Amino acid sequence: MPEIRLTIEEMRYISLFQDLTGVTVRDCIIDDTNNTIIFIVKEGEGALAVGKGGSNVKMARKILGKNIEIVEYSENFEQFVKNIFMPARVASIRKVQQGGKTIVYVNVHPEDKGIAIGRGGRNIHRARLILKRYYDVDNVIVI
Repeated sequence: MPEIRLTIEEMRYISLFQDLTGVTVRDCIIDDTNNTIIFIVKEGEGALAVGKGGSNVKMARKILGKNIEIVEYSENFEQFVKNIFMPARVASIRKVQQGGKTIVYVNVHPEDKGIAIGRGGRNIHRARLILKRYYDVDNVIVI
């Protein structure tokens, strides 16, 4: 697993979000392409981070002026990928090496394919950012 280094800006966002929610944030990824901050929270604290009716996410979005996304961390690679694609139901995950690149194929239930891909492919983009950072994955393909 690659070493993760946080910028000052990421550390500020983590501190603020932890103060707002009381959850333990493991990591923060700033996605300027989608004007989004992705918080990777401690396993088991995803629902607490989101808050009742999404209250914590709404409050953080208002304060930071950016979209907020929460992903619950897991030591288990497959569970982590499922968490990234939540609420889409993931049927299977296959990690392959092709020409020196690591590709993850995520098979989702047919009716959840739109949810997994996201508007304009934003959920796949998020998955690529996170999996590149944690597992040096080069591409994520939803099938």
